[in-house]
Amino acid sequence: MNPILEHLKNKNLLWQANHTSQIAYANSTGFSELDQQLQGGFPQNGVIDIESPIGIGELRLLLPDLLTRQQSGDRLLVFIAPPMLLNSEMLAEFGFELHRVLILKTISSAQSLWCAEQCLASGCCYSVVLWQHDIAINQVKRLHLAADKGDALITMLRQQKTVQTALPVSLALRLRAQPQGLHVEVTKRKGAWPSSAFTVDMSNKWPELNCQSIAENVVQFPNRHSQIA
Repeated sequence: MNPILEHLKNKNLLWQANHTSQIAYANSTGFSELDQQLQGGFPQNGVIDIESPIGIGELRLLLPDLLTRQQSGDRLLVFIAPPMLLNSEMLAEFGFELHRVLILKTISSAQSLWCAEQCLASGCCYSVVLWQHDIAINQVKRLHLAADKGDALITMLRQQKTVQTALPVSLALRLRAQPQGLHVEVTKRKGAWPSSAFTVDMSNKWPELNCQSIAENVVQFPNRHSQIA
């Protein structure tokens, strides 16, 4: 192999299409369909970018993985700038230890990014969930460096992007609503190719979703599990 290419490969700066297994997507998402498409699950650390309308179940998609990570250590889970009230009773019933969950309210996008970077780099947080609008490439790189330093994962939840910029993220998903779950498209995956769109069925974990396809004209009163985005 060319010495320059060999050097880049040793520094993990070169990706070969037939070496997708080098990227560790070993943390199960809790949804078999998504695990299969991601060849194992979410990355251990880095940056995930999720494009999604608010309130279609985007946070439900993250809960099983977030809970597994909390149960495997004693670090913190941090929610930054959520656009809705997070239901602590629901989190507790799902299994989260609330004394290890932080919710940070910020007054600006810049403050949110600063908080995210500090949480990631501190080593005290296993995961950060950030609600963010547009973000620049250099800001994503800073988050990547902080996540690598603190061995943490940050997930950015963003609505439809005003500027379609290819960001250097570990994983990018696009979500759309489905009666019993989510329509998911993997638009970018570090170390592998994107996949075609598929459906994640959430009705096993949230049985009330089954009712929506049976009686669409009836507004279901949410139980404790459903009071979350």
